[in-house]
Amino acid sequence: MAWGAHGGAAQADGFDMRRSFSKVKGRTCCNPYMEGFVIKHLHRIVILSALLASGGVAGERAELPYQGEGHLMRNASDLEWGPIASMAPGARFALIEGDLSRNEPFTFRLKLPADYILAPHVHPAYERVTVLSGTLHFGHGRTFERDRTVALHEGGLAIMAPGEPMFGFTEEETVIQLHGQGPWGIEYVDPADDPRLQQR
Repeated sequence: MAWGAHGGAAQADGFDMRRSFSKVKGRTCCNPYMEGFVIKHLHRIVILSALLASGGVAGERAELPYQGEGHLMRNASDLEWGPIASMAPGARFALIEGDLSRNEPFTFRLKLPADYILAPHVHPAYERVTVLSGTLHFGHGRTFERDRTVALHEGGLAIMAPGEPMFGFTEEETVIQLHGQGPWGIEYVDPADDPRLQQR
């Protein structure tokens, strides 16, 4: 940035900001009063913006990571894992945010053991899955077909529309994270696969 004789910012990378406010394709872009006002105060605006960016006005910048009100920050070791009644034994569940029964955003994680089967099922809202560790073999359809899955490795993801049937399996312990908008639920294509019904 080039600075003018009075310490004001006249140009930025060869672009004359004063001229840009007064001319557009050779024509005046605002009335003389407004043009004069903008040019008069342009230097102050640029200097104030620079001070704000450097922390010169508000004092020292906040230390990172920020842990103020309205932020949720946790390490994986802080999560509390437990069983989940709507899935076959072996799966572990850790809620990160939200109430799955309410119309609000949610995020949770599932820890699936090796050789775990996800029977065909559907959800009432969009499901967004990210694989954090291991490999999730995931497929689309109303019947479980091992050969019709995609191997989603660490960092892999999947997004499924409401009511679209899905299934999957693991060959090693796999951790996935799911997020979306509640209310949330699961319905199995074959009711015999629903562990909640088997407990009655």
